[in-house]
Amino acid sequence: MLNNYKRQVFYYHYHHHYYYSFTASKLMTPLMRSVSNNKSWINKTFTRTYVDYRPKNVYLTTPIFYVNAGPHIGHLYTASLADALARYNRMLGHQVFLSTGTDEHGNKVSDAANANNLSPQNYTDKISGLFKDMCDNFDISYSNFIRTTDLRHHEAVNHFWITLKENGHLYLGKYSGWYCVSDEAFVPESELLEKVSNSKTIKVSAASGNLVQWMEEDNYKFKLSSMQDDLKYWLKNVKAVEPIKFHKILSSWIEEGSCLEDLSVSRPVSRAPWGIKVPNDNSHTIYVWLDALVSYLTSLGYPKNQEFAKFWPPTVQIIGKDILKFHGVYWPAFSMAAGLDPPRTLLCHSHWTVDDEKMSKSKGNVVSPSEAAKLFTADGLRYFLLREAVPHSDANYSEDKIRKILNAELADTLGNLVSRCMGKALNPGKIIPEPCERHAKTLGSDEALKLVESLENLSSIAHNHYNDFNLHSVVDIVMQSLFFANKMIDHHKPWALAKQTDNSEAQEKLESVLALGLEAARLGSLILTPIIPRLTSHLLDFLNVPSNARMWDNTKYLNTGRNNQINTPKQQDYAFFKKLR
Repeated sequence: MLNNYKRQVFYYHYHHHYYYSFTASKLMTPLMRSVSNNKSWINKTFTRTYVDYRPKNVYLTTPIFYVNAGPHIGHLYTASLADALARYNRMLGHQVFLSTGTDEHGNKVSDAANANNLSPQNYTDKISGLFKDMCDNFDISYSNFIRTTDLRHHEAVNHFWITLKENGHLYLGKYSGWYCVSDEAFVPESELLEKVSNSKTIKVSAASGNLVQWMEEDNYKFKLSSMQDDLKYWLKNVKAVEPIKFHKILSSWIEEGSCLEDLSVSRPVSRAPWGIKVPNDNSHTIYVWLDALVSYLTSLGYPKNQEFAKFWPPTVQIIGKDILKFHGVYWPAFSMAAGLDPPRTLLCHSHWTVDDEKMSKSKGNVVSPSEAAKLFTADGLRYFLLREAVPHSDANYSEDKIRKILNAELADTLGNLVSRCMGKALNPGKIIPEPCERHAKTLGSDEALKLVESLENLSSIAHNHYNDFNLHSVVDIVMQSLFFANKMIDHHKPWALAKQTDNSEAQEKLESVLALGLEAARLGSLILTPIIPRLTSHLLDFLNVPSNARMWDNTKYLNTGRNNQINTPKQQDYAFFKKLR
C-alpha cells in the first residue's frame, strides 16, 4: 500500500534521538485534516529530508489508570516517571504538557461498582479521586487530569469515530472469536493457551492467563489488517518504542501479522452498557480501549482547542509492558487512520514485584502508595521507585532495601554533606561561599581535583541519562559526585582548620572546602529536582539558589546564577532527610 505513495518524513533529532514527524497531518485549524476529503494518513505525498531540531513543545502522557481498583505502586511509578521527564524538559526551557487521568468505562468497572453497592458514576467518582489524590500527594505536575466520563471526552470520541468512519476504516460486520471478559478484549487463536482446570480443558489468554470464551455477535470493526505497512514504516525508527527490547517484541508482532486481524471496536449495548454509545447507533457502545486511547487527544482539547495543534504528536508516552499491544499496534493505527501523526516515542517499562513475588490481590501483597508513604515519606517513596527501576526489566519492592537506600543516599550522603558544611562547628555563620576555580587550586589535593573533575562532567552525563530514560543512572552519577565531596571533606579535616582562626591559610582552605562541598550539594540537588522536586526545592531554598537559577544550564559547574552576590547567612537549622529507623 505504501509503495503507491512517495513519503516525506522529517527526522527530528532530539537529545540524540530521531523521531518521525509525519507531515501528512500538518495540524492547522480546525486542528486536523477535514474529514470531508475522506483520505487517511497514508494518502499523502512525501519527500525525505533531515533536520536538527529540538522541539520547544513537549507532550508527555501516562496511560489513563483503570478504576476497577485503587492505585498501587506500579501506578505511582508510571506517574512519577512521566513527571520526572516533564520536569527535566521544563528545566531545559521547553513548554511541557503532561497528561494523566482515569479510564472509567467497561464491564469490569460496572462489576466493581455493583460489588460496592454504588452506581457506576458514583463508583468512578470515588476511585478516580483516589488516583488524583495520589498524583497531588506525590507532586505529579500534570497539566490536565482527564476522565473518560467527562462530557468533553465523549465529544472527542464521537468526533474521532466519525473521522475513522468517513475515512473508510470502520464497517459493521459479524465478529466471532475468543473473548476474554477479564481483559475486555478478543484474543487471536495464536495468543491462546490450553490449560486443565477441574479435569476440564480450558482456553486462556497467553498474555494475561485469564479465561476466554467463544463469542459471536455483530460489531463495528476497524480495518487493522490494512495498517501493517504503515506500522512497519513507523517502527523503522528504533526510537519509536524504547527500550529496544520492546521495540523488537512489537516489531515481531507486526511483521508476523498475528495481531493485525480486523479489530472489533464496539460491543452490543446489552452486553456492555457502561460506555460511550456509537454515534448514530445507540445499540452499540464503543470498545473501551478505543475510548481510552482517544483520551490523549481529549486532554489537549481535541478537536476544538488550538492547544491540540501546538503539542501534537505526543513526544513520549509512558506505558507498562502489559499494554504494549494496545499502544504499539492499536493506537498508532487508529491515529494514522484518522490522519494524525503517531507518537514519537512509546517508553515501555516493566513491572514491580513485592519481595520477589508478583503483586496480586490474591496474595494480599498489593502495595498502596499512601500506606507506603507513611513508612518512607512521599518524597522517599518516589525517590526509591525512580532510583530502583530500570525500564527493561522488573523491579523489586522491599521495605528493608528501601530503608537502606534512603538512609545511605538521602540521609548519609546528600543530607550529611549539607549538615557538615552548614554545621555550627565548621560554619557558625552559615555562610555559603561563592565557588570558583581558585578553591580547587587552594586545596590542591587529589581528592579535591577528583571532585572538581566529577562536577565538571556531572551535567553532561546526567543530561544523557535523562535523555535515555535511565533515571537510575542519573542518581548513580549524582551519588558518585556527592561521595567524592564527602571524601574531600574527610581528607582536609575542616573541623581542624576551623580551630585555626589566626591562620589565614587554614581559613582559606576552610572556605574552599565549604565552597566545593556546597557546590556539589547545589548541583546534585538541581539534577535530582525532577526526581524529588519537593525535597530539592527546600534544599535549594536553604542554599540560597535563586528561583531563576534552577534551569538545566545551572547544573553546570560554577554556574550558580548568584552573580557573585553576598550570600545571606542562614538563621535556621535544616534537616534534608531524617534517617529512617
